Amino acid sequence: MNEATREKLMSVSVATLATALFKRGLRNQVIQGVGPIGWKGKNMVGPAFTLRYMPAREDRNQLTEFRNPEHPQRKAIETCPEGHVLVMDSRKQANAASAGDILITRLMMRGGAGVVSDGGFRDAAAIAKLDMPAYHTRPTSPTNLTNNEAIEINGPIGCGDAPVFPGDVVVGDADCVIVIPAHLADEVADEAVEMTAYEDFVSERVREGASIIGLYPGTKDENLALFAEWRKANGR
Repeated sequence: MNEATREKLMSVSVATLATALFKRGLRNQVIQGVGPIGWKGKNMVGPAFTLRYMPAREDRNQLTEFRNPEHPQRKAIETCPEGHVLVMDSRKQANAASAGDILITRLMMRGGAGVVSDGGFRDAAAIAKLDMPAYHTRPTSPTNLTNNEAIEINGPIGCGDAPVFPGDVVVGDADCVIVIPAHLADEVADEAVEMTAYEDFVSERVREGASIIGLYPGTKDENLALFAEWRKANGR
């Protein structure tokens, strides 16, 4: 992805991005139900590399499957490109682990930008200590063999009810995760930076006692004039 776009997306919130996408008619891009494991203090940003799980069939889902070097879960960890976010459609099943700390550590060492599952991870406390963003729904069972089978790498998926296509730009903050269609990423990032500047100005004015009427949104000329002065003074 465009590195300038990546830098811009590191400094904006998922909420602001959701508003920018809403303006473009996209209302379901936030991955529902997921939150960060051990917030790292900075956004997760990267193109999506996907893994899809399907309902498990017992005769196909035994411990011996992990000996297979082509096992999709293991292969996804070993083939996710550097700088990408591994996004897993785990069918919102938190009672079947999407991965554990060893696999997530390997993803980190290979240069992954982060990992997201609409299920859960085992070893969440250990994952929280890693220097890579990770998002899931909640603590889960100690194995992924219960309900799910990893079946497809880097195809279109649904994660937490959000559509995710390979290469879409994934952004996670301290609250949640959003998926930006790849062809919109540059313009949405530009708009979100502008929106963030105005929101920072508004927050400052509100803390000073200003009314939100005519300020948020900015419908009064005097507030827009004050914003222009604020931007100049703050280098924004």
